[in-house]
Amino acid sequence: MMKERAILGAVREYRFQNSELWVDCGDPHMRVTFLKPELVRVRIVPGGDFAPRNSWDAALPDKYFKVVPLELQQTQHALFLHSNAFTVRVDKDTALVEMLTPDGKSFFADSVSPVWEVESFHFTKRIEAGEAYFGFGERGGRMEKQGQTMTNWATDPGIPHGAFVDPMYMAVPVYLVVRPDACYGVYVNSTRRSSFDLSHPGELRFEAQGDELDVYIAYGPQPLDVLAHISELLGRMPLPPKWALGYHQSRWSYGSETDVRQIAATLREKQIPCDVIHLDIDYMDGYRVFTWDAERFPNPQQLIADLKEQGYRVATIIDPGVKVDARYPVYRDGQMKNMFIHNSKGKLATGYVWPDESVFPDFSRADVREWWGNWQDQLLAAGVSGIWNDMNEPALFEKPFSQGSGLGITLPLDAPQGSESEKTTHAVIHNLYGSLMAQASYEGARVLRPNERTFHLCRSGFAGIQRWTTSWMGDNGSCWEHLEMSMGQLLNMGASAIPFVGVDIGGFFGNATPELFARWMQIGSLYPFSRGHSCAGTDLHEPWVFGEEVEAISREYLTLRYRLLPYFYSVFQRAAERGYPIWRALYMHYPNDPQTYHISDQVLIGRYLMAAPILHPGQRARQVYLPQGTWYDWWEGTRYEGGRYILADAPLERMPLFVRAGAILPLGPEMQFSGEKALDPLTLHLFPGEDGMFTLYEDDGISMEYQQGLFSKTRCHLSSDEKQATLTIDARSGTFAVAERQIHVVLRDGRQYQQKTFTDNGEMRTIQFDRE
Repeated sequence: MMKERAILGAVREYRFQNSELWVDCGDPHMRVTFLKPELVRVRIVPGGDFAPRNSWDAALPDKYFKVVPLELQQTQHALFLHSNAFTVRVDKDTALVEMLTPDGKSFFADSVSPVWEVESFHFTKRIEAGEAYFGFGERGGRMEKQGQTMTNWATDPGIPHGAFVDPMYMAVPVYLVVRPDACYGVYVNSTRRSSFDLSHPGELRFEAQGDELDVYIAYGPQPLDVLAHISELLGRMPLPPKWALGYHQSRWSYGSETDVRQIAATLREKQIPCDVIHLDIDYMDGYRVFTWDAERFPNPQQLIADLKEQGYRVATIIDPGVKVDARYPVYRDGQMKNMFIHNSKGKLATGYVWPDESVFPDFSRADVREWWGNWQDQLLAAGVSGIWNDMNEPALFEKPFSQGSGLGITLPLDAPQGSESEKTTHAVIHNLYGSLMAQASYEGARVLRPNERTFHLCRSGFAGIQRWTTSWMGDNGSCWEHLEMSMGQLLNMGASAIPFVGVDIGGFFGNATPELFARWMQIGSLYPFSRGHSCAGTDLHEPWVFGEEVEAISREYLTLRYRLLPYFYSVFQRAAERGYPIWRALYMHYPNDPQTYHISDQVLIGRYLMAAPILHPGQRARQVYLPQGTWYDWWEGTRYEGGRYILADAPLERMPLFVRAGAILPLGPEMQFSGEKALDPLTLHLFPGEDGMFTLYEDDGISMEYQQGLFSKTRCHLSSDEKQATLTIDARSGTFAVAERQIHVVLRDGRQYQQKTFTDNGEMRTIQFDRE
C-alpha cells in the first residue's frame, strides 16, 4: 500500500535479466525494459506492485517484442544499460533516470525525483538546450508547445476551440522532441486525467491520477525513425479505401433524400470532384442510432445505390447514446443483454444527448464491442460505406436537447466499467471511450464485410486511435484564426503517430467569407482527410455558394488533389506500413535546421511536395522558407536554391506550391471521383538537381486482398547533372495486375519543359533527357 508521499531513494539493489533491469529505489521500485534497441519502457511504482496488463491498453504487450541484446555497466555512481542505439543511466544515489545518445549527450532526464501522493503522481524532465516539443494530439495554439499547459481529458469544449481552449476532444499523451543532434518520442501510459505543463522554462512536468509511472521512450535519431518505433508500439493505420482519399461533402444536415440528391447532382454538374457525401444526425428516426427517418429517407437503399452509380459513397453519423425507449430494438436488445453502463448504485447510467434520455454501451468489454459492431449491419446492408462516430468523449447534455441541452457534461466517473475479470471505473476508461467505440466500429465492419475496406471517422480518442479510424479535429469556426490553427493541429497529430486527419474545411460554426473559403479550400484540398462541413443555422458552405471565382478555385484545387491521388495513395501506403505522417512539418526532413522548428504555416505532403498556404485576409504574397537544397515552383517551374526565405506571389487563385529537387511526382488523369478512370495515362513529373527515388504503390483500392500480397510496386530513380537527367524505372514487382498503359515523363528543370511518352507493360525502362 502506498504511503501518503513517496519519492525515489538511493539504489538498494538491482538485478538484470534478458532485456530488463529491476531496481529497488527504497519504497518505489523501477523496471527498465528494452523492447527494441531504440525503444525502452520505464515503470516506477511505490511498493513494487506493478499493475497487470489491461485488455484496453494502447501499447503492444512486452511479449510481442524480442529479447534485446544489452550490456549492463556500473560505476561508483551509476548503472548504465546500453543497447546498440542509446543508453539508460540510473544514478545510484538518487535513482534519477536519464537517457544518453551514442555520443553521451543527455535527453529525457529527470530534473528532480518523481513524487507520488495518495491518488496522483508527477514527474519533471529537464528540457535540454535547443529542444523543440511537438505532438500532444490536436491542441490549439502554436505548433511548438513550450510555454503551454495541456490537459488530457476527452472533452467536447462546447465552443469553437482556440489556443487557450483546454481540454479538447482527444487525449493523446504522445510527444516528439527534436534538436539538431538528437530526436526522441515519448508515450506516457496513463489513461486517467492528466496534464503536461511546459509553462516553466527548462522543464516539462507531467501529472496524473493513479500511482504507476509508465513511460515509453523511442530514440531516432531522425524524426521519422522515432515515429516508426512509436507507431509499431501503438499501432498503425490500416490502408484506407482509395475513395476515402477523395473529397467529402457534409453538413449538419442534408436533411432529406431530396437534399442529398440535389447536392450530388450539383457537384457533378459543376464538375467539382467528390467521392463521399456525409449524413449527419437528421437522417435518423428521432436520433435513434442505426435507424432511418421513414419520411425524409423513405428508401435509403435505393438512394445509396443511385449515388453509387454516380460515383459517390455515403457515410452516416453514429453517436454512442442509445435512446431510452422500450419500443426501440437497439435499446431493448442492449438492456436484455446488459450492454450498457450502470452507475455506482447499479442502475442504468442515463444522460441527455440528441434523442434526450439515453444510455451508453460499455465499449471496454469485448462482447459489447461485438454487439455494437453487429448493429452496424442496419447501415451497411443499405449500402453505407463509412461510419462517422461522434459525441464519444462521451459528451452529454446538462438537460434534454429538446429543452436546449445546456452545458456539456460526461458520465459519472465512479460508474463501473469492464468485464468481470478487470473491473474498473469510468475515470479510467473515459479517455479511451472514443477509441474503444472506434474499435467496435472497425472490427464490426471487418466481420460484416471481411473483404471490403470501410471508412471510419471519429472525433474523440486516445493514443493509438489510428489503428481504427480517421480523426477530425471537431467543431472549428469559420475564421482566419482557425484556418491557421489547422496547420499546427494536423502537423502535431502526425507527430503523435496519427496520420489520417483533417479539419472542417470552411469552418463548422459561423459563416465563411468568399476569400476565407477559397484560401481554406486551397490547403484543405491537400489535407490528408479532406471534407467540407458546416453547422445547422449557418449559411450554406458548398463551394458554389461563394460565387463563380471561388467555385473555380475549389474546382481547380480539388482537381489537383485527384490528379495527385497516385502520389497521395503511395504516401498513405507508406504511412500504413511504417507509421510515417502524411502531412509533415519541415523539421521532419530537416531536423538539423532549427529554423524549421517554428514554421507551422508550411507543410510537406510526403517528402517532396511543399504547400505554403495563405492564412490571412487580403494577403497576395507571402514569405516562404525553402530548406537547404534545390526547389521548384510547382506552377511556374522557377528554380530556387534553398536555405533561405523567398517572397512568393499569391493572388487569390494561387496557393504557393513547391517541389523538392529529386522528386518524381506521379499524376493521374482528371477525374470526378476516384474510381472514374484507370490510371492511364500516368504522368511522371521529374524535378532534377538531386538524386531521388519514389515507389509507386498500386492495388485494387477497395478490398483487403492487399494484406495477402495482392499489390504492386514500381520503384523509380532519378539522377541528373548539368548535361543530362536519367529516369530509371525498375521492373514492376508484386502480383497485382496492372493493365498496359501510357506513361508521360515530363522533365521540369526550370529551364525547359520536355516530355517523352512510352507504353508501360511493367518492364524495366530507362528514359534520358538532354539538359544542355
